[in-house]
Amino acid sequence: MHETAKNTIEFKLWGRFALFTDPLTKIGGEKCSYHVPTYEALKGVCKSIYWKPTIIWVIDAVRVIRRIRTQTKGTKPLEYNGRNTLAIYTFLTGFDENEKDVNRKHGVEYQVRAHFEWNKCNKLLEKDRVDGKHFAIAKRMLELGGRQDVFLGTRDCQGYVEPCIFGEGEGAYDAIDEIGYGLMFHGFDYPDETGINNLYARFWYPKLKKGVLTFERPENCKPELKKFVREMVPKTFGTENIKSVDVETEELGVLE
Repeated sequence: MHETAKNTIEFKLWGRFALFTDPLTKIGGEKCSYHVPTYEALKGVCKSIYWKPTIIWVIDAVRVIRRIRTQTKGTKPLEYNGRNTLAIYTFLTGFDENEKDVNRKHGVEYQVRAHFEWNKCNKLLEKDRVDGKHFAIAKRMLELGGRQDVFLGTRDCQGYVEPCIFGEGEGAYDAIDEIGYGLMFHGFDYPDETGINNLYARFWYPKLKKGVLTFERPENCKPELKKFVREMVPKTFGTENIKSVDVETEELGVLE
């Protein structure tokens, strides 16, 4: 039986389209989506639900509910000179003939399990590490659909969240033992979370088993599959520019 980590949230994530960009396809301005969400994209969704520099979201697993389809569309993104150019984007989408809500018949749908841990690199916010209060706010924000806009990979794809029980209901890939996706982008090692003033990109070999993709923790990704991107200095967060969790819980009226 799976044991959930402390401070775990489980939520349903859906939207009309998703674009989890494969960096290899970005050359020339075109974009093509991976078939499954990346760790970094789901971490971004969790940050949209609730974020503070005191915590780091860790994505445990994602379950694919709807069968994946792709749809190609012509778009007109902005160039650096301010003019528009023409590009082809390949999005993920899906269809559920049993869905009664006409607004949700088309699109992707996932179940996500994630938890937060303390950001040990931020010493200035040690007194803000009150897990009961952070967890209470995170659950409240999830019930409200997130504190900020939710996106499925890119800003072109609006997403929505609501609490759920991970594993509940039928998934399109429940009966398939395993699907491998080859080398795939996992996420970034940011300086504010590693304590090293360098930005690295991580890669891994994901396998969807019975419809569930279980993510490797960032520190467990193989060093030979990490790529140095550039030097980066983290932004400093402390009590002078971050509202304490004690004040937030009082203002929101949430209970531990």
